[in-house]
Amino acid sequence: MLSGSGTMNFTLQTPFLAALAVVLGAVWPAGAAAADTLIFAPLPLESPGTVAAQWKPVLGHLEKSLGITLRIDYSASYGEILDKLHAGKIDLVQLGPLPYVRLRETFLQAEPIVHFNESDGRPDYTCALVAPAEAKQAQQGIRAIKGKTVALTQPLSTCGYFSADTLLRQAGVALEHNRYRYLGRHDAVALAVIRGEFEVGSMKTAIAKDHAGLGLVVIAESAPLPGFALVANTMTIKAERFAQIRQALLEADAETRSRWGVYRYGVTAAQDGDFAAVRRMLGKTVIPEKGNF
Repeated sequence: MLSGSGTMNFTLQTPFLAALAVVLGAVWPAGAAAADTLIFAPLPLESPGTVAAQWKPVLGHLEKSLGITLRIDYSASYGEILDKLHAGKIDLVQLGPLPYVRLRETFLQAEPIVHFNESDGRPDYTCALVAPAEAKQAQQGIRAIKGKTVALTQPLSTCGYFSADTLLRQAGVALEHNRYRYLGRHDAVALAVIRGEFEVGSMKTAIAKDHAGLGLVVIAESAPLPGFALVANTMTIKAERFAQIRQALLEADAETRSRWGVYRYGVTAAQDGDFAAVRRMLGKTVIPEKGNF
């Protein structure tokens, strides 16, 4: 049985939350508890309703395969998710490569189970710098990004400050030579650039391409990064359950995966070593927690 809990306190007190509960499939009864209930935290890439709808088929498959109950705990930021992991309040979490690497620095109990494949079937993805198609920087390329306004996702987002600064430095410029601000979700960045509120944005390339029809173009694209991973809190999930979750996802047949929506491209087994390149890229980079304007 899927339901929402946590940061947004999903109860049926507003039409929005009531609609969200329908999307999730059911409402968790007050005071209910079960030994085989796991708490899952998705990434705050898009709105809670969208995220819940995307995850419902995958979580439903795990519930049916393993005879467990999964509850969704939606948090508004990466930082909040990591705090809950440390506190043992989350059992499973979806993490991008940068937040995973940061988490492992202080929490060795985080262990990746699988990577979610992209549309090409690969367990990796890229980040992009984007601009309106008619903009000067779109025509002149990445070297023209100096003194611009740049929309970023979140400090711990791989496709936020981290990838934007990496791409700019590779071209001989730097993010600090621009004015940047964190907007939160990837779709918020895309729309802010399309509306002309920012001259440049940084986000996951796949999301940028989803907005191409609205006039958004990719200026520069990063090297492939490890795909988003389903990560276990091994403080609360034992080795046997860890193996069962991995097996259930890896062995899902094509018909089952076809119902997984954005995750229909399947999964690849993950391990900590997959993130070595991200650790090298990150080095001693200090990522500001706030924008500079």
